[in-house]
Amino acid sequence: MSDYLWFEGIPLPSVEYKKEIIEESRDKFVIRDEDTVILTYPKSGTNWLIEIVCLIQTKGDPTWIQSVPIWDRSPWIESQGGYPLLINKEGPRLISSHLPFHLFPKSFFNSKAKVIYLIRNPRDVLVSGYFFWSKMKSVKNPESLRTYFEWFLKGNGMAGDWKKHFTVAQAEAFDKVFQEKMAGFPPGLFPWE
Repeated sequence: MSDYLWFEGIPLPSVEYKKEIIEESRDKFVIRDEDTVILTYPKSGTNWLIEIVCLIQTKGDPTWIQSVPIWDRSPWIESQGGYPLLINKEGPRLISSHLPFHLFPKSFFNSKAKVIYLIRNPRDVLVSGYFFWSKMKSVKNPESLRTYFEWFLKGNGMAGDWKKHFTVAQAEAFDKVFQEKMAGFPPGLFPWE
């Protein structure tokens, strides 16, 4: 997989990603309290979620969605095109990312920003990823679904290992915070009760 930028063991398409931007976004970018972040593993339904969140933000008015490209409404923080847009954007920002949580901007962990983490069945991620990446000319194409499956199992997916995108410790911490925030809702509403 030499057609990729390898950043801390994670392959990213070298066309849109540069080491310096990923490092700067992780170490220097300031996530604001009013920001909303959409964080996903590639091919998990990111664009669908961006469209839904944009419709919620505009109270269902599709004018903004129909007139502004998706990459301008919710720029990718780790990309060459998205990072400069986010730095200069005023007001609450809608930010997208495929970065594993440990590479995400450090400032997020001291902010009150909201994050929406979308998880999709890995079989669907695998199949969608195979058909998407096999048509791309900017990256090394898998010869077959079997080859792509082997890459995926080795953790060489387009944002690293699907299984490690969100660590067990992070998932447990998230569950704890979620349960605390949801305390007081009717008993039996959540499966852990």
